[in-house]
Amino acid sequence: MDDRDMYQKGLSIRQEMFGADVVARRMAAAGEFGAPLQKLINQYAYGEVWGREAIPRKMRSLLALAMTCALNRPNELRIHLRGALKNGCSTDEIREVLLQVAIYCGIPASLEAHNMATEIFAEEAGTATKVDY
Repeated sequence: MDDRDMYQKGLSIRQEMFGADVVARRMAAAGEFGAPLQKLINQYAYGEVWGREAIPRKMRSLLALAMTCALNRPNELRIHLRGALKNGCSTDEIREVLLQVAIYCGIPASLEAHNMATEIFAEEAGTATKVDY
């Protein structure tokens, strides 16, 4: 596959995971300044890496959740929680990952991720209410 094909493959995977409208908004928000980074994300992160077949997207999503928690990247965690649901991860599987996070990254990291996951699950189910932690 050439670079253009890999870019299209990555863009397609990204749109499947997060929704075409969400990806379009993120790419537009990046503007001209962020266009090279968006190209890298589409072509390399999603085309080259997420597009590999040795492990399924579901597992990659669970790994991404653990790593975004470990790196304290709440914005990316929020995005990847939604992507994990679209990639077929159950709320039980996500909870188990967040329990592992508690052991290896600490209770505060897990608690923040748990609270965020709870909010996202409620939003996805259409039962969202604002909870003050």
